Amino acid sequence: MPRDPPRVGAARLATRHVVVALACLAAVSLAVHAQVARQAPVRSLAGQGAHAELVGRVVSEPRPAVFGDGERWQLAVQHVTARGTASSASGLVEVTADGSAPRYGATVAVSGVLRPVDGGDGPLARLTAAGSVTERAPPSALPRVTHAMRSALLDVTEPLSAQARGLVPGVAVGDTSRVPEAVDEAMRVTSLTHVTAVSGGHFAIVVAALTALCALARAPRPVRVAVVAVAAGAFVLLVRPEPSVLRAAWTCAAALLALALGRPSSGPPALAAAATVLLAVDPWLARSYGFVLSCAATAGLVLLAGPLARRLAPWTGRPLAFALAVPWAAQAACGPVLLLLDPHVPVMSVPANLLATPALVPATVLGLVATLLALWAPGVALPVAWLAGLATGWIAGVARTFAAVPGARLPWPAGPLGVAALTLLTVATLALVLRRPPGEGWRREWREVAPRAVRRVRRRVRRAAVRHGRARTAMVAGIAGAALLAVLVVAVPRLAGAGHTVPEDWQVAACDVGQGDSLAVRTGPSSAVVVDVGPDGEAAGRCLDRLGVTTVDLLVLSHFHADHVGGLAAVLRGRTVTSALVSPLDEPAGQAERARSQLAAAGVTVRAAAVGDGGSAGSSTWQVLAASGGSRAAGSGGRGDSGSDEGGGANDASVALELRTAGGLDVVALGDLEEGGQDALAADLAATGRAADVDVVKMAHHGSRSQSAALAERLSPRVTLVSVGAGNTYGHPTDDALALYGSVGSALVRTDQCGTAALVVRGDEIGLACG
Repeated sequence: MPRDPPRVGAARLATRHVVVALACLAAVSLAVHAQVARQAPVRSLAGQGAHAELVGRVVSEPRPAVFGDGERWQLAVQHVTARGTASSASGLVEVTADGSAPRYGATVAVSGVLRPVDGGDGPLARLTAAGSVTERAPPSALPRVTHAMRSALLDVTEPLSAQARGLVPGVAVGDTSRVPEAVDEAMRVTSLTHVTAVSGGHFAIVVAALTALCALARAPRPVRVAVVAVAAGAFVLLVRPEPSVLRAAWTCAAALLALALGRPSSGPPALAAAATVLLAVDPWLARSYGFVLSCAATAGLVLLAGPLARRLAPWTGRPLAFALAVPWAAQAACGPVLLLLDPHVPVMSVPANLLATPALVPATVLGLVATLLALWAPGVALPVAWLAGLATGWIAGVARTFAAVPGARLPWPAGPLGVAALTLLTVATLALVLRRPPGEGWRREWREVAPRAVRRVRRRVRRAAVRHGRARTAMVAGIAGAALLAVLVVAVPRLAGAGHTVPEDWQVAACDVGQGDSLAVRTGPSSAVVVDVGPDGEAAGRCLDRLGVTTVDLLVLSHFHADHVGGLAAVLRGRTVTSALVSPLDEPAGQAERARSQLAAAGVTVRAAAVGDGGSAGSSTWQVLAASGGSRAAGSGGRGDSGSDEGGGANDASVALELRTAGGLDVVALGDLEEGGQDALAADLAATGRAADVDVVKMAHHGSRSQSAALAERLSPRVTLVSVGAGNTYGHPTDDALALYGSVGSALVRTDQCGTAALVVRGDEIGLACG
């Protein structure tokens, strides 16, 4: 008789696991040290603000520049030359340059001042090109082909509706450059952004479709593995090797290896192997939110979706149980990480994903077919893309519908406390749901009449209490504690603004518009002075709606960067704007022209600000403190005296304004003044004796490192408002900026943590309401 194979002892198995874990840790540690050594030249030069020439390969698709009319893209650095010394280096640098971005995969040379990126994921430095970008070597054949296919898809979808023009390329190849702002916001509120963030779900669809075709063709296993492997590699090149795409590709590779060897494939080992390999190759992926979210979502699906579906099946049936379990598991795993990016809980995530996900399969498949056809048969690709647009239209409609539900996005505390609270609440909920299988007896009880069901449950509780009194008490106490903690950290700090409404007696409000500025100073029951209108989108308009502002007595556009003027249309819509005061420097020219055209179309009187201008607006008064017209910028080569290259001369041409509210608050709004502009303003204020020891300051430039100690000391505000977007890649606000204003005794209020921050005056105290 054949003997059973020898069993591996528990001790030996544990030893193997420890050895493997130590080997993985050693590999990642060695990779970290190697990466740090290769990145050292770029990091050091960026910390010194040095001028350098970089040579490297373009590794991202272009996006619009945050400041100006150029484009920004990422460069994988290979060589760096600075101060007469050339050396090899590595690391990603975000480059902003005028004109069209270089082709993906091209080797280019670019020079400019390197600036560090504080924290977060992505590039380790930024550079604004001082001149033209020189192409040293063209892209290889494959990047050229994939670039042509992506461009052809954009051309083919141009005649389609706005949502299809944006979402079809987004679903097919991850190109989100044309997704309408309203659709993008709705998808973010409902946690549907994964639709256009190509990752595991898209890979699963592609692999499933190819596997089905191979099965229909009765292809043998080696052929199936080869076809899927080649298609997966081509798909990575097409959608670009972003962190989430790499994670999905390597997980797929692990599964294919198991299939090729004739061994069973399991999700957790494949995910663990993929994550370990990627972190060993590039340890800095651990800082990438895309990579972390992709790993978390996959882990949630492979570990939680099955058990959740089994618990739900007795009441919903298996198909609906699985459909509910998938988004629930993904949201449970990703929720705490998402809080680091946006301190809100998407309440409508599960139902929105339940209804939208069925449309993702046809949208992805048809979008990819259109991509393949667009380059060689655009006439055939157009109707295919139109059909894909019907599927994306359903997704966009679901997103808009659920985003409009009151309370679709629940504000939640940011930082470690908020993450810990949500994690504890999630674990407690899952423990309650997964505690025991319901079984058929539970199903029958569920369908019994209420009195009989109550008696049965009561008897079971009594019996369980006798047998497992302590365990039951501990579980109940844990769940109650989690609920109490959620109440303490969510409800109690916001009682003053029940339902997240703004206090009726608000005086100053810093609107939560993401990475941008919009400040409202009350001038009457339904009127205000509004300083800046945030980035493109509806955020500033919605904020003013919440504040009850129907009349803008004075609209101030401190300067014409997109994060300050992009939301102008939403602010003008449905409101009366008496007059507008704008920066004397029309830079960037395109954005200045658009803003002036919008104001002219709305019949708003516009004039350029000058130092000393002032007047009254309702019950408030205002005076211009600074409006240089770019003269300071000119003195430093168009980059401001501080040498900052983020915004060019437009930043130091910002209109700085002093306002006094009817409630007696002195408010100073500094626009995006750089350190040189702030120093000049501090000297002017000292010479004239104005604006000393004020009540409120809107910190300049979202809390960048370019801050003037002299100005902070002069103003010494009681409250400093920092308008900043959660998870921004600029490291705003910097620790140095926060420490500077904290050192003068100011209370710091950040919109990325507080949301819209409304200040009230109660007696001699300034109160704060967040929401």
